[in-house]
Amino acid sequence: MSETIISVNDLSLYYGKKKSLNNITMDYYKGEITALIGPSGSGKSTLLRSINRMNDLVPGVTITGTINYQQQNIYGAKMDTVKLRKEIGMVFQQPNPFPFSIYENVVYGLRLNGVKDKLILDEAVEKSLKDASIWEEVKDKLHQSALGLSGGQQQRVCIARVLAVNPDVILLDEPTSALDPISSGKIEAMLLELKQKYTMIIVTHNMQQASRISDRTAFFLDGSLIEYDRTKNIFLNPKEQQTEDYITGKFG
Repeated sequence: MSETIISVNDLSLYYGKKKSLNNITMDYYKGEITALIGPSGSGKSTLLRSINRMNDLVPGVTITGTINYQQQNIYGAKMDTVKLRKEIGMVFQQPNPFPFSIYENVVYGLRLNGVKDKLILDEAVEKSLKDASIWEEVKDKLHQSALGLSGGQQQRVCIARVLAVNPDVILLDEPTSALDPISSGKIEAMLLELKQKYTMIIVTHNMQQASRISDRTAFFLDGSLIEYDRTKNIFLNPKEQQTEDYITGKFG
């Protein structure tokens, strides 16, 4: 039986008076990749950002319901959001390296947490870049600017930056949509490797990507969760007509 790592219960989210998430209830399981699919504006990224409280940074947001992680409601009064975002890391659609060296990008979170020991930092850089499948490409230019890398390389450095603080869960918001097919393929292969150590939730518009790399897939429409099941069931035998229509390209 799969172990539940995050449990979303009756979650609704409003931007001002506009309801963007409609009573979402779903569990995410340890060591799995879950894909969130659906047309633009269906609530996928909004839900993803709710899971590590990134929506707190948006003015006028109201949230009802709960998200439980490690038996604790992350919207409870005692939740330390800095610690939460360390344990539930985030990778964005556009690669967003800081204007520092590759090395300083990777150790950024560790330095924020007060780590000063050069040996620990050096080991974290090598391990994280290896896990992000980019060590061989950058090991001789660690002290050059990360901004000089290609888009695909930048995205893998951003993933290494998340891995360096040793998270439990990684949220990925369309991490390959700005990349060419070869770079996207490298990131997909890397995510499949990382599944041994991390739980991942990925928002993607790419149906093939969802079917290739995810264990479970959730289909969203207009802020509602329409269907959630093992990926092969969603793609080969969906229960809902709306899911089938979206997957077969009738809308979206």
